Amino acid sequence: MAVLKDGVAEKIKGIKLVIFDVDGVLTDGRIIYGDDGKETKAFDVKDGHGIKLLMRAGINSAIITARESRVVEHRGKNLGIELVYQGRKDKIEAFEDIKRKTGLKASEIAYVGDDIIDLPVIKRAGFSAAVSDAVQEVRERVDYVSVRPGGRGAAREVAELILKTQGKWDEILANYLK
Repeated sequence: MAVLKDGVAEKIKGIKLVIFDVDGVLTDGRIIYGDDGKETKAFDVKDGHGIKLLMRAGINSAIITARESRVVEHRGKNLGIELVYQGRKDKIEAFEDIKRKTGLKASEIAYVGDDIIDLPVIKRAGFSAAVSDAVQEVRERVDYVSVRPGGRGAAREVAELILKTQGKWDEILANYLK
């Protein structure tokens, strides 16, 4: 398991919901347009499985993204994520709405981001993480920086970190070893 800064494991133990940014976190940040103008994004199946593992362990997930895309809507539905906020340049409003809807405190919510637009939520979340290729200003201000880059397993890495720190990983793994 990753070596964590002092006090970070305690923060992780209280997490009940993880919010993910999309572009640069659940994707590698590239946006591909077809000749018809339709947008395409590539998502890593391991990241999706990590989100499903969180949910199976009782840790909910949410998405907050500044952009709007039907692709994100489809991905959220595919993963069973009910709290999907798109077109949110001010991510704090969405963060506060998530707190209201779930009844969770900020200390029970984790946030995974990659760019300066994510900093307001990173500052408020109980546990914060950045992907390895996040901008420096974000990497310097989070509790954890993944080894993996955005869209290439970083979300899965953070999911496993949370599950292992909370002592839920062995039970999850045992289900696959039957």
